[in-house]
Parts: sequence; structure tokens; C-alpha cells
Amino acid sequence: MEKWLNFQLIFGLTVVVLSSVGLFLNKNGEVKIIPETYVGVAGQNIKVELARTPEVQARGLSGRESLKENEGMLFVFDNLGRHGFWMKDMNFPIDIIWISEDKKVVYIKKDAKPHSYPEIFAPDEDALYALEVVFGFSDKYGLKEGDSVEFAY
Repeated sequence: MEKWLNFQLIFGLTVVVLSSVGLFLNKNGEVKIIPETYVGVAGQNIKVELARTPEVQARGLSGRESLKENEGMLFVFDNLGRHGFWMKDMNFPIDIIWISEDKKVVYIKKDAKPHSYPEIFAPDEDALYALEVVFGFSDKYGLKEGDSVEFAY
């Protein structure tokens, strides 16, 4: 009886561990954990996921049901450019904030709508970063072009 209970316990723990690991595997079976950091912008501190790989950048916030006001996604590009964004498979509107190499806001797309795909939103000047936040954030906190943004990763 004791061996049977031990077996059930070990089997149960194995299932839990393997299920948990499965949540972090990509389609190739590789472990995928999206790093996080904080961004200071417009007097607010936002917890963001870092989108540093082409795979994570292409997916962005697609497929999610919502985004909390104090959360977002920070895209870190390999080079300066007029990086465009689409709203494919998005379920809610967002504000997209493009940020220069010296961490200044260069462009804000307010209310990027979820059903605007295949329209592509892009800044008029080069940016090294982009920040996706909940729709209305920019207006609520008075964010404007030229404002400073603080973060480290």
C-alpha cells in the first residue's frame, strides 16, 4: 500500500512538472520564457514583457484577451528604423509608443484598433524601441512626443 501511494505521489508530481514546463515550450519544443522589466513613462511605472526576438516581436500581444493599465510590451530592435506594427489577431485596442535611441518618445499611435489589420502603423522618424500599452494611456497621463522614457534590460 505504501509503495502504491509513493508511486501515485511521484506520478502526480511528474505530471504537474511536465505540464508546467509545457506552458513555456514553443512549437519547436524549446523552452521559451519572455523576460520582463519595468518602464518609467509619464510618471508611471509599467511592468513590461521584453520582445527582443523576431518571433516574439511578430506575435506581440496577439491572441490575448486584455492588458492591464500597468502592463505592456517593450520591443527592443537590433537597429534604428521606422519599425511598423500591425494588429493581426488582436482582441483590444492599444497605444503604441515609438522611442528613440536616447529614450525619447518620437511618435504615438493612439487607439490602434484590433480589426485594422492589414494596416501597418509606423513612426515618421527612426526608433530603436516601441512600447505597447493599454488604449488611453497616452491621453490619461499626458504623454507626448519628446517625453523621456526610462528602462533597463
